[in-house]
Amino acid sequence: MRVALLAPAGAMHRYNGMFHKNLHYAPITLALLAAYLPDDDVVIYDETAEPIPLDLQADVVAITSITGTAERSYKYADYFRSRGIPVLMGGVHPTLMPEEAKEHADSVLVGLGDRTFKQAIEDVSKGCLKPFYRDEGGCPSIAGRPIPRKDLLKKDRYITLNTVECVRGCNHSCSFCAYPAAFGQHVLTRPVQDVIDEIKTFKGKFVIFPDVNLIADVNYAKELFTAMIPLKKWWFGLTTTAIGRCDDLIEIFEKSGCKGLLLGFESVNQETQSEINKNVNRVDDYKWLMDKLHEHNILVMGCFAFGSDEDGKDVFDRTAQLCLDAKIDLPRFSIITPFPGTSFYNELEAQGRITERNWALYDVEHVVYKPAQMTKAELLEGIERAWKMCYSWKAIFKRFDFKRVHRWLFIYMIANIGYRKYAKKFGDYDEAVMIDNSDIPDVT
Repeated sequence: MRVALLAPAGAMHRYNGMFHKNLHYAPITLALLAAYLPDDDVVIYDETAEPIPLDLQADVVAITSITGTAERSYKYADYFRSRGIPVLMGGVHPTLMPEEAKEHADSVLVGLGDRTFKQAIEDVSKGCLKPFYRDEGGCPSIAGRPIPRKDLLKKDRYITLNTVECVRGCNHSCSFCAYPAAFGQHVLTRPVQDVIDEIKTFKGKFVIFPDVNLIADVNYAKELFTAMIPLKKWWFGLTTTAIGRCDDLIEIFEKSGCKGLLLGFESVNQETQSEINKNVNRVDDYKWLMDKLHEHNILVMGCFAFGSDEDGKDVFDRTAQLCLDAKIDLPRFSIITPFPGTSFYNELEAQGRITERNWALYDVEHVVYKPAQMTKAELLEGIERAWKMCYSWKAIFKRFDFKRVHRWLFIYMIANIGYRKYAKKFGDYDEAVMIDNSDIPDVT
């Protein structure tokens, strides 16, 4: 069988959109699914790296979707079905909204697709495809799985192909996060040797861990990154701010080659941390935490989400100033977004505050609900201002900690130049641009 695996992208992140190559690393999901089909002819089209061809030839099309790409994914699904090609859909959004997704697909994979995908493909070949495949395996092991087929990706469109999963899940339950709503709160870890063996196949020095929380299991993190020390790699990953209270783990991170971490600071309001169920964050400690990580030569992408009920109109300037004062290496701003299935969505829905039902705008950069202390226009103007305040040339050099991390100036500048381009084009992607899928034939 010829299987086409598709990952549609929203307008901001689409090929030739806003997302610069400097900020874009190879995804794992479709490459992992391809590895489960060694006897099939498989192609992958990641729309952040290249266009999805409308004339592709396949016996089955499988589409992965998050909420922000759902509308575009549905349009692709409708189009390929109109050509007589069966379509499977999976990912976070189809898991949260399976009945909706089924209106556009021959079958929906609910839950973690790597547990059901191979069976669905086999059923397509036998002509007995089921309408739904549900991951009901509880909390099984993720040991012994194949190495993802990244050779199928368009490698020159990514800053690196060296991405690896080691921890699946998170031990926190943030009210806005779609991951636990879709997949539960299980924390699964791959055997350390499995991860090390996969990393040994990588070319080059960089390694990216895109897992949502590398320290969900602290003991596992200590074991894994201790084992990484002899590999002499440079790696980047995601943790929570709890890393600041794990001195021995920070030392292991530094010795193992950690050069950067993504941290969800979320807000400069401590009240917001309680409201979104992320009390691990202590706003008064942010500058202290940045100093501590810089002392260990670790750069930080600090993520903030605007629009909580505690946010007044002054939050944008306050947040930007914190980024400058704390020397956050790569600030990233979003709008807190109520994804379907989350407690945040349910709360706003009950209050009658959801104002937008087009999923294309659920991309964390547009407003889909009524804010409490400002208008929609004020929220959009504020986030754009924060981006531009932090990515002026003056701000970029003010944020750099020359005293502690001067040896990583090259990495710092490459990342900041990428986000500076993003900040300059931010206002170009209004609602009309985001919902426009006219490049895909309308067959409904």
